[in-house]
Amino acid sequence: MGDIKKTVVAAALAAGTLGAGSAWAIEGNGLPIYPDGLENYMSGALPPPGVHALIYGGAMRYDSVRDRHGDKLPIPDFKVDVGVIAPRLVWVTGQQVLGGQLAFHALAPLLTVKAQAAGQSQRRSGLGDVVFGPALGFHPSEKLHYILGVDFVAPTGRYDVKDSANLGRNYWAIQPAAALSYIQPSGLNVDLKVMVDFNMRNRDTDTRTGHAIHADYAVGWGLGNGFVLGVGGYAYQQVQSDRGPMAGDSRARAFAIGPSLRYANDKGLLITAKYQQDLGVRGRPEGKQFFVKVAVPF
Repeated sequence: MGDIKKTVVAAALAAGTLGAGSAWAIEGNGLPIYPDGLENYMSGALPPPGVHALIYGGAMRYDSVRDRHGDKLPIPDFKVDVGVIAPRLVWVTGQQVLGGQLAFHALAPLLTVKAQAAGQSQRRSGLGDVVFGPALGFHPSEKLHYILGVDFVAPTGRYDVKDSANLGRNYWAIQPAAALSYIQPSGLNVDLKVMVDFNMRNRDTDTRTGHAIHADYAVGWGLGNGFVLGVGGYAYQQVQSDRGPMAGDSRARAFAIGPSLRYANDKGLLITAKYQQDLGVRGRPEGKQFFVKVAVPF
């Protein structure tokens, strides 16, 4: 659960607005329910028992759309900008289940989405789709930690099938997740969070986005002073085609990489930052993203 599944990129574009919905996978806008690459270092290390506050922030820009062959679609003036601030509460209980620490979390993303294409534009701000779920944290050694959990995405964000800048996806999603962190103050640091998306049907469009598997990663070197420098990004692969009237004709995939930074001290303060560029995109929009995570000790 060192994760979150913030539905940040929720419905940034409606296929009807662009007239190109069938050119990419993933219903509506070609972007998945989770903002890929969001997690960074320490994603698999559950904190000690207690209540912990985290804040995620991010800025995403998508300025082109790739078809199933990776070719750019000729959509005039295409641009999607998404900003997010997402407070998250994590409650780590003192209870052990199957050898792991039992924990719960909830996250409420506050979004600003601006979408434009072919001379049309729209801007929306407000609450996105709320995320919550349980997890178990394991600590095999001082260096190795991992988390097993499942998140539920509730369709709480504003949605209108006629809009081009929605704040929610208008369907429930279930996302099992596993995250691992290998941590050294001086030396190699590796983080990996793997997720599987099980998307429910959007009743307003009668379309169901295909299931997908994706992973956030970070690899860096500890400098011994609380800093870790390295690279990070994500990999995404849709493993099931969309089904319904707004279904795309391909299965989306993408990869991203960029610089990644972490700072942590012995008082519980944690700050991570990551900038990434999309590569190898098929069947979805392409762009770049910047994410920050701050964990504030109580």
